Parts: sequence; structure tokens; C-alpha cells
Amino acid sequence: MHTTSSSLAGAVDGARFWADLEAQARIGALSPRGIRRLALDDQDNRARLWLMAQGEALGCSAHYDALGNVFLRREGQEPTLAPLLIGSHLDSQPSAGAYDGTLGVVAGLAVLRTLSEQGIAHRQPVEVVSWTNEEGARFAPGASGSSWFAGGRDAKTILAARDDAGITFQAALADCLALLEAHGARFRSAPVVPHAFLELHIEQGPVLEEKGAPVCVVTGIQGVHWYEVEVDGQANHAGTTPEASRRDAFMGAHALVGALKAAVAAHDDQVRFTIGKFALSPNSVNTIPQQTRFTIDLRHPDPTVLEALDAAFRQLAQREWSGCTARLEATSRVAPVAFDDALVAVLDEAVKAHWPQAPRLVSGAFHDAIHLAHLCPTAMLFTPCRAGISHHPDEHIERADAEVAVRTLMHAVETLLMTRND
Repeated sequence: MHTTSSSLAGAVDGARFWADLEAQARIGALSPRGIRRLALDDQDNRARLWLMAQGEALGCSAHYDALGNVFLRREGQEPTLAPLLIGSHLDSQPSAGAYDGTLGVVAGLAVLRTLSEQGIAHRQPVEVVSWTNEEGARFAPGASGSSWFAGGRDAKTILAARDDAGITFQAALADCLALLEAHGARFRSAPVVPHAFLELHIEQGPVLEEKGAPVCVVTGIQGVHWYEVEVDGQANHAGTTPEASRRDAFMGAHALVGALKAAVAAHDDQVRFTIGKFALSPNSVNTIPQQTRFTIDLRHPDPTVLEALDAAFRQLAQREWSGCTARLEATSRVAPVAFDDALVAVLDEAVKAHWPQAPRLVSGAFHDAIHLAHLCPTAMLFTPCRAGISHHPDEHIERADAEVAVRTLMHAVETLLMTRND
């Protein structure tokens, strides 16, 4: 294999890249800051049309598929070759920052613009994608477009999802597809399998900022197990029931949570254990709780650790807690992903050319790349966000960091486009 050093990284128009990020931040903007672009709503669709218009101005063709994923294609000298795919998503959480997902799509657009402005001819096509419904804030679960594209989920299940207003994914998608067609995008009846997939994303954590690094390579994504736990006791009067006679579902849940935390503590500090929802029934100030329900989000990069904790959690759920019974149900399981070694090496070389002291990280958050990794060589870059804050209007990145990250991405893309198998 032969590679060439990058000459295009310095040609990236940083001012235009930043202006494009600011333009996207105005679509679905909230006051005084932040954005709201739920999957397939009017603002999300406006963001798609903006992306199409930018790509078409560069001479790229716009395409969409059955799940509403939008692609900008810069044709290669050999159009039948598998494309190099770059991107992320444009949808957001209900009250979000302007960079989660959007950064990766706009960075891909900057790559297309640089190739166009420099008049670069390349053998394989280069495409930029905006995946549908990565966040899952409107239609759960998320990563609908990328998981379907990679063959991990069937369209029928995705289309049946409903939002809080009862609108189906299928109905919202139909409006989106009609809009894309009306604006000249071409329909793809089947996924075009990429040669490789690259995704630039904000870290959504504090490590890079603490290390003062503007960019790093990501070597993989943690696996996650989601659970729902129900603890059942007996409701009774809060003032007249002696302690020895109580079957208090809250106290049972409290004891169980302590045991679950102890099981987690027996492993390394890479375990992430979160109880995100907690509810009592009948939820009355003077009634002993009859039932407690809570969720668990469990993450780790090693599948053996996840399986060991799964076994421990199930064993604990079979015991009585403060006289109460417990039931644990696994609601989602996504295995950890290690990104392609060769592609990680290309990105790492590009990172080190721009920031030699950069660390390597494993992502604690999900991204579309976790699904693409099952379809083609995949890897990611991270850039820092202030205080690690994300999914919040206070999400913030520094322009200088973002420009280093997008130049690093351009460096890696040039290497991949100029690499040949001897």
C-alpha cells in the first residue's frame, strides 16, 4: 500500500466552514440559544434542503433513500467504485446544542468544497450523508437511518414507531420524501455500500478539553445494555403500619440499587452505570409505595464485562429486597464495536500531523458509526466541547478546535483517495 502526505488540509476554507455551521444553527434555533430539530419535523426537513442546496452549488448530485437518508455525491473518475462516505446527522434533542451531529455533516460538506475548489479528480466517488433520526428523541429508538442502511434493523419496525402525538414514523417520512423529490433529489432504491465511512463528532465528554487537544482518533464505541426494573411490595397507610410489617417498594428498590452499584464497583472504572428514570406508585405522600420502576443504562467497551454484569444483575433480581420481589427485563443490547484498525491508523496519522500529543479515545456515546462498522471499514474523529456538555443549549465548541478537526478529516480523506493497492 502506498500513501501520500496531505496538501489539501491547508486548503480548507475555515471561514466558510464556520459560516456553514452558523447557518445550520439558525435552522430550528431556540431563544436565547440552542436548537430544536426533531427527526422528520419541519426544521429537520429545512436542514436537509439546506444541505442539498449547498451540495448542488458545488456540482454534487443529491440523493435520498427509503428511510430519508440524504446523500451528496461528488462523482469519481470510476463511478462504479464504492464511495468514500463521510457524515453524521442533522436532527437534535428537544433542547439541544448546535454541534451534535451537525458538525460531522458540515465537515463533510467542507471536504466536498475543498475538493471542488482545488479541482481534485479522484477515482472513487465521495459522498456526504445526513442520517435520519440518529437521536431518537421523537421516534425511539434512534439511529433509524444508519441501522437500516447497514442491515441491522428492518424498515417495517422503524416505520411503525410513533411520536408523543401519535404520528407514525411512516407518515412523517412520507412528507419528507415528497419534499426531497420535489426539490430534485434522486431516489435510491437500495443502499450503496461504502468503501469506508468517516464520522467527525464532538466528544460529548471532558477528556479532550482537559488534555488541551483539539482532535483525536476514536478507536471504538462502548456497548450498552438497557434494563427496566420493577420492585413490587404492598401499599399501606404510612402512619399506622409498623416497620416490621412493611413491604415498602421504595426501600426494596433502594436496597437493590445499592447491591447493583456494588456489583458494578467490582469491575474497572470504565463501567458506566446510570439510573435515568425512577417512578413510585401510587406516588402519594402518606402511602407506602406498592411499586417502584426504574431504568438502568449500563455501558462498557468489553463485552465480557457486560455479560458478567448482566449475570450479576439477573441473580440480584431473583432475591427479595425489604420483603419485596423484583423483576429485571433487558430492553436493549448493543454490542461494543472496535473500529477498523487500518482506517484508525490513517486517521491517527492525520491527527498526529496536526496535534502530535493527541490521545486515542473510546466513545461512551452512541453514533451512527456503530452501525456502519458492521457494513464497511469505519472510524471516527472527536473534537472537544466545553466542559463536556452536550444535548443542551450550552453545548459549545471553539472555532479553532473545529478547524483543526476538519483539516485533520481532510488530511485523512486525501490519504484515502490517493491510496492505491500495489
